Amino acid sequence: MRWKVKSKPDPQKVTELANALNVEDYVATLLVQRGIETFDAAKDFFRPSLDHLHDPYLMKDMDKAVSRIELAIVKQEKILVFGDYDVDGTTAVSLVSSYLKSYYSDVATYIPDRYDEGYGISFKGIDYADDNDFSLIIALDCGIKSIDHVAYAKERNIDFIICDHHRPGEFLPDAVAVLDPKRDDCNYPYDELCGCGIGFKLIQAIGKNRNQTIEDLTEYLDLVATAIAADIVPMTGENRVLAYFGLQVINSNPRPGIKALTYQIKKQVLDITDVVFIIAPRINAAGRIKHGNHAVELLSEFDFEQAQQFALEIEKNNTDRKELDKQITIEALSQIKQNNEIEGFTTVVYQENWHKGVIGIVASRLMETYYRPTLVFTKSGDKLAASARSVKGFDVYNALEACAEHLEQFGGHMYAAGLTLKAENYAAFKQAFEKVVSETIDPELLLPEISIDLEIDFPQITPKFLRIINQFEPFGPLNMTPIFMSKNIYDTGFPKLMGADQSHLKLFVKQNNSQGIAAIGFGMGNKLNLVTNKKPFDAAYCIDENEWNGTVSIQLRLRDIKNNES
Repeated sequence: MRWKVKSKPDPQKVTELANALNVEDYVATLLVQRGIETFDAAKDFFRPSLDHLHDPYLMKDMDKAVSRIELAIVKQEKILVFGDYDVDGTTAVSLVSSYLKSYYSDVATYIPDRYDEGYGISFKGIDYADDNDFSLIIALDCGIKSIDHVAYAKERNIDFIICDHHRPGEFLPDAVAVLDPKRDDCNYPYDELCGCGIGFKLIQAIGKNRNQTIEDLTEYLDLVATAIAADIVPMTGENRVLAYFGLQVINSNPRPGIKALTYQIKKQVLDITDVVFIIAPRINAAGRIKHGNHAVELLSEFDFEQAQQFALEIEKNNTDRKELDKQITIEALSQIKQNNEIEGFTTVVYQENWHKGVIGIVASRLMETYYRPTLVFTKSGDKLAASARSVKGFDVYNALEACAEHLEQFGGHMYAAGLTLKAENYAAFKQAFEKVVSETIDPELLLPEISIDLEIDFPQITPKFLRIINQFEPFGPLNMTPIFMSKNIYDTGFPKLMGADQSHLKLFVKQNNSQGIAAIGFGMGNKLNLVTNKKPFDAAYCIDENEWNGTVSIQLRLRDIKNNES
């Protein structure tokens, strides 16, 4: 792994902030690295407020969207809330539909079938709306490139409001309103909202129109926080405010569906990591294994006992999903070795019977193994569909765009995307993708990187310092858990291997004559030889808490270790 220590910020800014906040320079350094350079910015960071949210009407077309929804209600039109089948889409559909249903009954939801219809707005979904007399469709977390679909709907006198956060193409769909802060002509102050976040801005605007305050809408923030965590959007600006208050809702008064998903967790306070690894995969599992409708039903259910039943079904989906992704990962790794494709700049695999619902997870697993921009293909109807994942610092969306001549459809983000192509174009696309990546990627990016915030010495690791770091939460992209480095540390003489397969490393470390600190390295048992016999080594780590028998102590969660010469 590459260790990359962040460059030190302007010393004058650090000193000024440290003096203004009455904190040590190394605390101020962490803040300035995150773009927090003044007392007021630090106050906003450490004390998020719902007042920090922007006026939703600053978003292009928001006035048109609200007017069209209010007109539909006045005219008693049927409204269909349409969304993607992942966490961001299903939470957004639940949020907007349950808000509208709180004062208007003629609202229904539609999640496309991952296997029958594929990603985004579908002609089948529009036909469903037409057959059932829906005259307004609100599309969430999709639609920004659905020019043909929106035109098809317009021929059937169905209007569209699109709420998306993906990058637009050259032209926008001819919808009544297109809410997307990434539009070139949209001057909304924050363009990193997820799809559910856009949905929340929509209900915030409707609420404002109906004389509701932001406090009237906080009950929906558990959904928004879940989507922010799952979609891995930057944990900055509005996202951080929405996630901060959404976590409060999750921990105090969550909707029955989320309560049912977390009911068995023996943890008093859930953090963003729990949302990412416990709540989000289960919501996703419904769309991966069965149908995204099950997730919307769970998240929109108000009866806790019924929600528990839905949660049990989704738990089974999640168990099935784990088995599938484990098996497909084994097959994909075997295919890579058999075809001797380890030396290239990309990892591209295909098997026609792989389950479409888990190929994104498999792509992530392969990337963890070979650390290359990765595509996993399967057959989807008469075409091939793939999920793409990328390494830190490389934009896979741009790489796909450069290969667009071979593709039927593609969309997504810098680090994750989806695409479809005709089977006969697979070989040409695979070759073109390898060529584009090989010509544009910095070879250094093909080694996993640990981004280290700061080098510190053990005496700086105090309970007060940990309390301050904990106030940096919720963590996420652009506000990651701080990673520190300390040099010339050593184990006091009794390193241990832990876990059923002895794959984890447990240490008690010192630096010079400092007080000793417990350290644990998950999956680092193979580095035992670096720490035996009190050999000095360097460590990259996060500062964590360990609770044992009612006693809470500081521990280091190791990210990597290396000897002094490497």
